[in-house]
Amino acid sequence: MAAPLESAAMLRFSDLAIRRGPRLLFEHVDMQVHAGWKIGLTGGNGTGKSSLFALIRDQLHADAGSFHKPADWQIAHVAQETPASERPAIDYVIDGDAELRRVEADLEEAEARHDGHALAELHAHLHHIGGYEARSRAARLMHGLGFGIGTETNAVSTFSGGWRMRLNLAQALMARSDLLLLDEPTNHLDLDAVIWLEDWLRAYPGTLILISHDRDFLDRVIDHIAHIEQQRITLYTGNYSAFETMRAERLANQQAAYDKQQREIAHMHSYVERFRAKATKARQAQSRLKALARMEEIAPAHVDSPFHFEFREPRVMPDPLLRLDEAAVGYGERTVVGDIDMTLLPGERIGLLGPNGAGKSTFIKLLAGELEPRAGRRDTAKDLHIGYFAQHQLEQLDPQASPLLHLQRLDKRATDQELKNFLGGFDFRGDRVTEAVEPFSGGEKARLVLALLVWQRPNLLLLDEPTNHLDLEMRHALNMALQGFDGAVVLVSHDRHLLRTVCDRLLLVEGGSVREFDDDLETYAAWLAERRRAEEAPRERNAGAGDNGNGSRKNRKREEAERRRQSQPLRNRASALEKKIDKLTADKTRLETDLADPAIYAPTAKLRLKERLETQARVLAELARTEDEWMEVLAELEAFDA
Repeated sequence: MAAPLESAAMLRFSDLAIRRGPRLLFEHVDMQVHAGWKIGLTGGNGTGKSSLFALIRDQLHADAGSFHKPADWQIAHVAQETPASERPAIDYVIDGDAELRRVEADLEEAEARHDGHALAELHAHLHHIGGYEARSRAARLMHGLGFGIGTETNAVSTFSGGWRMRLNLAQALMARSDLLLLDEPTNHLDLDAVIWLEDWLRAYPGTLILISHDRDFLDRVIDHIAHIEQQRITLYTGNYSAFETMRAERLANQQAAYDKQQREIAHMHSYVERFRAKATKARQAQSRLKALARMEEIAPAHVDSPFHFEFREPRVMPDPLLRLDEAAVGYGERTVVGDIDMTLLPGERIGLLGPNGAGKSTFIKLLAGELEPRAGRRDTAKDLHIGYFAQHQLEQLDPQASPLLHLQRLDKRATDQELKNFLGGFDFRGDRVTEAVEPFSGGEKARLVLALLVWQRPNLLLLDEPTNHLDLEMRHALNMALQGFDGAVVLVSHDRHLLRTVCDRLLLVEGGSVREFDDDLETYAAWLAERRRAEEAPRERNAGAGDNGNGSRKNRKREEAERRRQSQPLRNRASALEKKIDKLTADKTRLETDLADPAIYAPTAKLRLKERLETQARVLAELARTEDEWMEVLAELEAFDA
């Protein structure tokens, strides 16, 4: 009898078609997803991945065909909004367990009625669903996702946007679900949280459908790929690498595109051979040859990629590029990383590892010159030209300027056609080249920031999570471009494929220092797991100590209260800066509205126009300064809570 029940527990798509407005996303989809399968949902931007999720959640209906899911299946997904409430974060996470909350509510009612029989049954049910361990389970979820021990009781409103998204993810994992839908869950995570989430999902007993652009994450979690392409969904058995190989074999038959790609690979080989000829660069050359061998294997799977670009040769290449001598860096009176001795040479490929809050981004800001050393020295070559990518730079794009105008401001001598050809390599084509960037997606803005960086021909690349918002094809193109880059690279990324294929040297930022990490990323994952177990052990002992643990719990609560008291001035400062940013943003919008009025450009309105332009310049400068200060305060808070 078990087999028919198992076969009935599935998602069924029968001759399915979905449109969004006049646009057909996909049609004639026939697919079955069995209980317990872990599906990676892939496809280009705009192909319908999010629409498929909406269909499964009954927020969208099929235009043709049908979709069926078992009536008793519970579906969990990550909420996109988080209320800025004063509710303790751990209680917000526990809210994800709807059954637990229902039993708790029923218990309150039974207690009010003094119904002893109902109370006994409800307590038995609470025990059966593990309700007494819910708080411990929620704390483990939060810690795994990077929340520092002691921050569980902080109000939801005290966390920044990225950390609130982690709370939403923890709430979804807390749910008792038969089907879990995750859309880019690693976007707001760092590498150690990604590795933890990977292990959690592998042990998840339900059905998983996952949208992700992290190939290592997909490889380790999923067992099937559902790929959307040319308005069809094709189901492949195996992980992402297996799918890529199968698709590569099929697309290799597209001979013209394949031949073009082989010429590109030959060019890359030529570059690496020249690089290997230099005795001092042998290690880097070997690293790139290994990466290139893997890329050749999967290359045909990307023949139809819309992204094609490479880093132009830097104008000059000083040696060394940058030197740190007993340097220390931090915020306010607090040193985050200290006693740093480091020399960056051309051709070096360094990946930064380290637990959340250890100071990787702070360290990269020191290298970039955005933070001055609190001690020691930072010496740079005369012709050092840094290309620095960080997430906050996406918000520093001029929202009213087009991709073309952004490039024109960098290089007034280049022709429009030359710039348009260059932008085409980043998939900015047609009208998109001349449209204002304000409504662009996060992925489009990230691509534009990378395009601006590439155009400037840096000799040192500092990349802090460059793949957030980038799809798999763009990540592959960035990887290929980095293989041919002559300068030095320092990379922070939760994308292990990028770290593995780009970097030939790993540094560990931890405990206030920077040191060599001589092992590989698999060893690093084991090191993180061991570190997490060591941190959780005291809490688990205290949680199971019953009344004997009262003193420890009281001490811990006192410590948490003292930490909150010490960090309160920072939280107050962050709140004040947020209010100031809101006001300045409103002023900026009002000025932009005034300047959009044709009447202000009349000859009689010259004085008013001049006054508005001067005010706009002042507001924009003040807004930039305030946002920078706000980012520093948030970083200091993050380090404080770690």
